[in-house]
Amino acid sequence: MDNLRGSLFMTVSMLLFAVEDMLVKLAAAALPLGEVMLAEGLVGALAFAALAAAKGQAALPRALFSRGIAVRSVFEVTGRLFYAFAIALTPLSAASAILQATPLVVVAGAAAVLGETVGARRWAAVFAGFAGVMVVLRPGLSGFDALSLLAVVGMAGFAGRDLATRAAPPHLTSAQLGVAGFVMLALAGAIALATQTPALPPAGLWPVLVALPVFGTAGYQALTLAMRTGEVAAVTPFRYTRLIFGTALGVAVFHERPDAFTLLGGALIVASGLYALHAARR
Repeated sequence: MDNLRGSLFMTVSMLLFAVEDMLVKLAAAALPLGEVMLAEGLVGALAFAALAAAKGQAALPRALFSRGIAVRSVFEVTGRLFYAFAIALTPLSAASAILQATPLVVVAGAAAVLGETVGARRWAAVFAGFAGVMVVLRPGLSGFDALSLLAVVGMAGFAGRDLATRAAPPHLTSAQLGVAGFVMLALAGAIALATQTPALPPAGLWPVLVALPVFGTAGYQALTLAMRTGEVAAVTPFRYTRLIFGTALGVAVFHERPDAFTLLGGALIVASGLYALHAARR
């Protein structure tokens, strides 16, 4: 039952994150992207600070200023900044497909940086997943879009963040890490806004701006519940439902038509990730 509940939490979190991506893309069509990110980051940080206070925890404990958290924050800003631009400037379905390679990059990074043992089967899955990313990107072909590299850099940033999280002080709570994560989102927004001109939101956009931090913080909470409720090996495969939700929203809301390369590459990435997880369990 714990694994079932954890899987449901993970699926819900991926749906919430996919809707968050959709809202970012909608908002960025009318406002500078940096302004959208800055606003969501500040509201999200305040929400998690209030949650920490309600639990009697310090919102910004000294442990958040450690070296490990500093490294994590650099990767967090990189992932947030480049993936947000990928969402705004490229098809949501393609950006979602590339993002699914994050766990495979984490596997490779754990072997290269942390010295973890990765067997031949998992390495084969990693290389197959990278091949899937290349299929989505299709370099050298007429359908290649250089802006898709934004999603690749964003994916690498999130993978680095996940690796650096292992070095974070273990006593930090999810609410405290949530404060740190949304502060980094606000920082990424401030960096982007430095090259843009702020603007007042049109009246019709306010529901989108209000919904953004709601879905973002709810997705983070659902993800935390998923990882703490069920076994990691049982819950993690449901991360890939984000590709289904992202593609569906791209088609329904933005009238995208994913081509065969995007669908094939996304399927290869997901299959590789599932196989790597299966190999790790064995």
